[in-house]
Amino acid sequence: MDCENKVATRESYGKALEKLGENNENIVVLDADLSTATKTEIFAKRFPDRFINVGIAEQNMMGIAAGLSTFGKIPYVSTFAVFAAGRAYEQIRNSIAYPKLNVKICATHAGITVGEDGATHQMLEDIGLMRGLPNMTVMSTSDDAQTRWAVEEISKINGPVYLRLCRMKTPKIYNEKETEKFEIGKGIQIGKGTDASIIATGVTVAESLKAKEILKEQGINVRVIDIHTIKPIDKDLIIKCAKETKRIITVEDHNIIGGLGTAVSDVLSEEYPVKVEKMGLPDVFGRSGKAEELMRYFKIDSTAIVNKFI
Repeated sequence: MDCENKVATRESYGKALEKLGENNENIVVLDADLSTATKTEIFAKRFPDRFINVGIAEQNMMGIAAGLSTFGKIPYVSTFAVFAAGRAYEQIRNSIAYPKLNVKICATHAGITVGEDGATHQMLEDIGLMRGLPNMTVMSTSDDAQTRWAVEEISKINGPVYLRLCRMKTPKIYNEKETEKFEIGKGIQIGKGTDASIIATGVTVAESLKAKEILKEQGINVRVIDIHTIKPIDKDLIIKCAKETKRIITVEDHNIIGGLGTAVSDVLSEEYPVKVEKMGLPDVFGRSGKAEELMRYFKIDSTAIVNKFI
């Protein structure tokens, strides 16, 4: 893991969009007056005829994207997660998910790692909202290479996708060659430790890997599972980990209700009942502060994970 060269997944998204646009003329991008922050401005400068800034009208943006998809276009729609999954939920539900249209909803600035913008902008419920929608694929990427892979890969599947992206810069975990083995719906196991399985998604994968190295020095061997696809979730890998390790711990930058921890618990309660320890926001709203401080405050950083074993 490269902790020196950190990249925010929203930046990876912007660069990947430009590359995707070069290879596929059906790619169109819509933004709700936040292209500088969501990094869709990179695509807009390169392909202005395929970019639409709808203004501060997120609900309308989803409707426009739905319409474009019926003409063979592949719309990538972007805004902050609180506005995408929150303000435009009804339009996503009825105009995109219900008719199973080929729209890619790429929501940036998710979770408490939005930081100083505070509770109103820290979307902690979006995974729960999106995974509750039939036909919707839900993804949350952990680093630069994985995000670039996901942006291209979701263009190949016919149907709605919710891709969760973050504002905070995170370490590089994978290289480009490793992404050749990635598959939507399949988690990634890092390490063979049997003392515990730490199942994480998004920004908490890097924190879990940091904890893994610290715990190793103390003679505690854990494995980290990167769940980049929350729906459909990798049931086989989760069950395998429950059988092979002594503990299951989930870590996410999201409310513990409805998110990754709930998805993992749903699998295990039906297939192989074991205790699941959830680390996430304990059914509260966020607070204003620096991203790293908030991760520490809400106990979803590497120190909090290590403390689970001490």
